[in-house]
Amino acid sequence: MSKLKGKVAVVTGASKGIGAGIAKALAAEGAAVVVNYASSKAGADAVVAAIAEAGGRAVAVQGDVSKASEAQGLIEATVEQFGRLDVLVNNSGVYEFAAIEAVTEDHYRRLFDINVLGVLLTTQAAVKHLGEGGSIVNISSAITHVHTPTTAVYAGTKGALNALSGVLANELAPRKIRVNVVSPGFVVTEGTHTAGVVGSDMEAGFVAQTPLGRAGRPDDIADVVAFLASEDARWLTGEVITASGGIR
Repeated sequence: MSKLKGKVAVVTGASKGIGAGIAKALAAEGAAVVVNYASSKAGADAVVAAIAEAGGRAVAVQGDVSKASEAQGLIEATVEQFGRLDVLVNNSGVYEFAAIEAVTEDHYRRLFDINVLGVLLTTQAAVKHLGEGGSIVNISSAITHVHTPTTAVYAGTKGALNALSGVLANELAPRKIRVNVVSPGFVVTEGTHTAGVVGSDMEAGFVAQTPLGRAGRPDDIADVVAFLASEDARWLTGEVITASGGIR
């Protein structure tokens, strides 16, 4: 398949989980992919190796997207390496759950700096290079309408992401740059394992509410992103696609 042949894509937070799945899916469709990571070089290198083994092109680029200089450096490295930029997937994100009594300033700022400011900074750097037909896909979460207890700050970051995505869709439309959102439901990843969600009552609750009756996989999300990145989605902008197995 080659829906993205000749295109160059950046996927932030792509060293594992959903981001890794997205990077592999875009490469499988023909894109040259920049696999961004903040700290896990080994994870990012493994994703690059898997893409190369499958016949694709990819490089790993370090950068903390919540810092303006590093977000800018990520995009500059992409253009230097591949000569252009066509697709930006803002996947970097952290999730930490806390009851309202346990919410702290540090907790709030960490989540909003990465999940919201990081998207703004990376997009700001990218739009200098995205041309007509460019696609931005932001990864949100179904948590914004499932309203799970102890997720107030995390859900707040994703609600903010949905809102700013809608604004950017209108703001960038005259330049023929599309902006869409994918909101995953519960997905089994390294992150959900680390957070203690996999195997917990929270996971059981999510699956029980999911009409299709299972947890999601990274490729369930990645295939939707690949569609939005391609010309098949040329008439879509400002959309929020909930990829959740039907959970609402």
